[in-house]
Amino acid sequence: MAEYGYFLASEEFGPHDLVEQARMAEQAGFDCLWISDHYHPWNDAQGQSPFVWSVIGALAEAVSLPVETAVTCPTVRIHPAVLAQAVATSAVLLNGRFRFGVGTGEALNEHILGDHWPAAHVRMEMLEESVTVIRRLLEGKEVTHHGEHFTVENARLYTLPDEPVPIDISGFGPQATALAARVGDGYLTMGPDEELVTQFRKGGGGAKLVSGGVKVCYGGDRDTAVRRVHELWANQLLPGELGQVLPTPRHFEQASTLVTEKMVADQVPCGPDPDDHVAALSAFTDAGFDRAYVGQIGPDQREFFDFYRTKVLPQLKDGSTR
Repeated sequence: MAEYGYFLASEEFGPHDLVEQARMAEQAGFDCLWISDHYHPWNDAQGQSPFVWSVIGALAEAVSLPVETAVTCPTVRIHPAVLAQAVATSAVLLNGRFRFGVGTGEALNEHILGDHWPAAHVRMEMLEESVTVIRRLLEGKEVTHHGEHFTVENARLYTLPDEPVPIDISGFGPQATALAARVGDGYLTMGPDEELVTQFRKGGGGAKLVSGGVKVCYGGDRDTAVRRVHELWANQLLPGELGQVLPTPRHFEQASTLVTEKMVADQVPCGPDPDDHVAALSAFTDAGFDRAYVGQIGPDQREFFDFYRTKVLPQLKDGSTR
């Protein structure tokens, strides 16, 4: 049976709110947590961006749910040797309930130190090398590595979890999905794309964990919910590679003027009809996903969790939608 998780949006909420949402998610019956890893929000209206590793430490004390980053870019902004230490400590704090989700990242977060933002194929090379470095360090041995993109000398982690930390790779197209199938312990994507799931499984992923996510906006009035999504998260409907190459929230705000409220209404589950929300998550299980995560847009968090606890999760978990 598929599991259903809650997607904590670090771009929209501060650390205290994220921890409280995690508590409400557990109480509502969600099975697991995703948390985004950003330096900037996508736009100023979202307005937050706490350091994810501090929040994960707080989550370890607040809830008993598994936690995964969705996703961290382990290549430019933070060196993989440093991230390996953060991953190991998080896994210890969570008593093994931690998965490390990684991807090739966005210029929005990764170019802040003035580093060149590489082309997509180079970013995938860097991601694969960083995963190799992190896995070696998580074995607890002293690591020296002189690679194409990263150098590590005499590094060893002393605080380690009892079991290896799974490293899941994010992909939104065939090349990244092929990389995930070849070197990942699991696969992450947004949207219930059955073709990508099939590619992952046939390309070497087999029965490894496949997870997907969707953002929704529950509210008593659908039109109000649509306007809220348009104000806060129009960026998620931008086409192509804009999400990977635009450098600042200001640029995302400019590009998002191309997104209309009708586009939001057609593509994002909004409003109070439980069937819309059930259908959005059932689409993932129908496409072969093992886990589906949902994130609520806007401030009506407690109302969202009450709605999902009483109207949505019971339908999903008893299989009545199948």
